[in-house]
Amino acid sequence: MLKVNNLHKDLDNFQLKDMNIELEKGYIMGLIGRNGAGKSSLLKCILGLRKPTSGSIEFLGYDIGENEKLAKDNMGFVLAEDVFEEYNTIEGNAKVYGSFYSRYDHSRFLHLCEEFELEPKKQLKNLSRGQKMKFQYAFALAHDPKLLVLDEPVGSFDPEFQDYFYKSLTDFIADGEHSVILATHITSQLDKMADYITYVADGRVVFSKDKESLTEEYKIVYAEDYKIKLLPNDCIIYKEAERSLMKALVKSVNQIYKDKDYRVEIPSIEEIMYFMDKGNYKGE
Repeated sequence: MLKVNNLHKDLDNFQLKDMNIELEKGYIMGLIGRNGAGKSSLLKCILGLRKPTSGSIEFLGYDIGENEKLAKDNMGFVLAEDVFEEYNTIEGNAKVYGSFYSRYDHSRFLHLCEEFELEPKKQLKNLSRGQKMKFQYAFALAHDPKLLVLDEPVGSFDPEFQDYFYKSLTDFIADGEHSVILATHITSQLDKMADYITYVADGRVVFSKDKESLTEEYKIVYAEDYKIKLLPNDCIIYKEAERSLMKALVKSVNQIYKDKDYRVEIPSIEEIMYFMDKGNYKGE
């Protein structure tokens, strides 16, 4: 469905460099990385809001630079900044911008507003941040996109709506024809629902892997410091003290399974990101 090929983008005092990502139909990709890593800039390039300096982005088999209208017609988004008219109403915005999408369904939009507890006649400038995110999400679903591109919406939702939101994403991809890219700092849910994880740091893709391969390749290891030091240096991503032991993220090596002095656990997405960030890991 989506291929990012050697993407490079020059920005003010920052660059996206040699980014490669691939996402097939029917999957959810979690996009992780600290603030300023380049996640939002990458998503804007995918949405066609920023033009790559070099490289290409293919969507549904087409280069989005050459088929921008087709690409945008099949992408829905939720962005951190305001991209709609602040002094227009929720419904007014939906009508104006819905006219640009071939499959926009206003009845469905109004139904989603009711479900999301949004007042259609309310101006956007009077909405909370969470309500603005809900409006964008309702509008995105109402024009029936093939791909949802979501930039950090979760933290703005109340816990009850977060549960609804996550379920709606799994429902969205259930037919095998739709996909999701979700940038989020709330990584705990990605452990449950994401199929792929892409980690971005300093404008580069450190890894973009299916989650099963990721947790097979990396492990959390607890052991005394001297035992950690016996492991090959190139397999240790980062280590730190935890109580009387050392805790380390390592690339999986056979010897840790054969020695009872090593306690080995499957890392969470948060642990992988934390240790790679601490270790300034650049990937292979």
